[in-house]
Amino acid sequence: MICIGIHGSNGRMGKQIELCLQEQEDAKASAFFDQGSAYEEFFDKCDVIIDFSTPKGCENLLLYARSNPKPLVIGTTGLDAKQNELLKSASITMPILYATNMSLGVAVLKKLSFLASEILRDFDIEILEMHHNKKKDAPSGTAMTLAEYVAKARNLDLESVRVSGRDGLIGARSKDEIAVMSLRGGDIVGSHRVGFYNEGEFIELSHNATSRATFAMGAIRCAKWLVKQENGLYDIDDCLGL
Repeated sequence: MICIGIHGSNGRMGKQIELCLQEQEDAKASAFFDQGSAYEEFFDKCDVIIDFSTPKGCENLLLYARSNPKPLVIGTTGLDAKQNELLKSASITMPILYATNMSLGVAVLKKLSFLASEILRDFDIEILEMHHNKKKDAPSGTAMTLAEYVAKARNLDLESVRVSGRDGLIGARSKDEIAVMSLRGGDIVGSHRVGFYNEGEFIELSHNATSRATFAMGAIRCAKWLVKQENGLYDIDDCLGL
């Protein structure tokens, strides 16, 4: 039986992971961490940790784990450059799987988007993501990951070509521009669309999540896989063999 600790246990994803673990025969929720909890007791009760907290919460987890290595599945988005570097350095002493989206469907969408971007080089690329009105970061981590994939397919530096909004007399769209737009409203779990547009035709690839259980089950799958891995930094593609 794999004992899984939930870091950010009072959040939407934390609660969903706990619920999904109740149906698992080979894994269970053994420890819960939220604001005010003690790391030492939390770490002692689990074999692997799933983190869906906040950027600062994730940073605190990584800082403690550097001296107390434990397999970590990180699903928190909105990490800054410093926190991303901390994540990479921590993976030297423990296995860490970091993914901005834990669903199988999005993993496939990334691959398809890369392929389409590589083949359809003359097509304009626009990415649109939609989430519930409580989401704190924008664009979503998933949208940024998709943007990184399509930019890489064309050997482009994303930060040099990314656009996050348009307003006023801004002139014609540049050839290499990659737009990443965000909408917020209602209780949308998550929707991502990658569009490729040319004269006379366009292609749109999309993924729509209707339940957080999709992400929770993906994170649990990653946790079960990660406990068997060597130290290093992984993503969901490694877990799924993509």
